[in-house]
Amino acid sequence: QLRTVESGGGLVQPGGSLTLSCTASGFTFDDYAIGWFRQAPGKEREGVACIGPWGQVSKIADSGLGRFAISRDNRKNTVLLQMHSLTPADTGLYSCASKRTDSGQICFRPNYPGMNSWGNGTLVTVSS
Repeated sequence: QLRTVESGGGLVQPGGSLTLSCTASGFTFDDYAIGWFRQAPGKEREGVACIGPWGQVSKIADSGLGRFAISRDNRKNTVLLQMHSLTPADTGLYSCASKRTDSGQICFRPNYPGMNSWGNGTLVTVSS
């Protein structure tokens, strides 16, 4: 059974940093691109970062450019989302999802369509 589990969220002050982790099981991890998504209160879910199966391709959405970084360790079936200089606008439920692909081209499409195997998410709250 394909499964992803997110962790690392919490309460952080503006300007602070967090690293979120997405750990997968039940599938051949390095056959899949992984996307991170955020859903802020009252807003639609949006893609914030994406990485190809072997990390050969990665993309950060405009909202996180210069502040977010995505990486993966296929030996540990884990994708990390490092977030810096956080603002209240970064508040939301962060979830990861996967899509089987032999390239990372999906990462260049808006909101990385077709991803599935969603986790329950980890909540990030940026507030003083």
